[in-house]
Amino acid sequence: MKRARFEAVYKDVFPFWGSILEADREYLCQNSDIFTYPKGKNIHDGSECSGVILVHSGSLRLYMLSDEGKDITLYRLHKGDMCMLSASCVLDAITFDVFVDAEEDSKCCVISGPAFALVAERNPAVKIFALETAVGRFSDVMWVMQQILFMSMDKRLAIFLSDESARTGSDIITLTHGQIARYMGSAREVVSRMLKYFASEGIVEVLRGGVKILDKKRLRKLTL
Repeated sequence: MKRARFEAVYKDVFPFWGSILEADREYLCQNSDIFTYPKGKNIHDGSECSGVILVHSGSLRLYMLSDEGKDITLYRLHKGDMCMLSASCVLDAITFDVFVDAEEDSKCCVISGPAFALVAERNPAVKIFALETAVGRFSDVMWVMQQILFMSMDKRLAIFLSDESARTGSDIITLTHGQIARYMGSAREVVSRMLKYFASEGIVEVLRGGVKILDKKRLRKLTL
């Protein structure tokens, strides 16, 4: 039963699935579990190899934490996304601490880190997949750093709102000012001030617990 439940998922997400040995497929399935995390739950604190996480439903946030306790969001994971940075035992190049929290009630498939690492050592295709997945996410991290270091706040906020609208397929962004600030690596007061400016220009409407985009064309112009 366990093999059938996980194999149905893994054959669609792992391009190497059909090329590895039957014993390795069985081993990965037997070392997999499904976990349900409540909103706000810390899933990975950087201190151990938590495993390879595949999001079945919900949303996760990956972030780094400074010695002073300030965090910066690296990226978010949604349904169908996979996290390799929580499996430091798979990739030796991961030498920094990454934290993972459930941003909403989330259901995830988790493959044991040591089990995945063992199969990766026996199968170059698995190792390559892990590296390519991690590299793809590092591109997301570099994009975040580029925005923080080189872009004005109005452009950063316009990009965030545009991306969030495209992701959800809605003109209403159901995030508080505090959540937006956390995702952008900024202060709540700064985000609130910029949203107030956008609202005065007729670009957005600030709602209770959210933001409604009124003028997508002008918002997109700010992203250029």
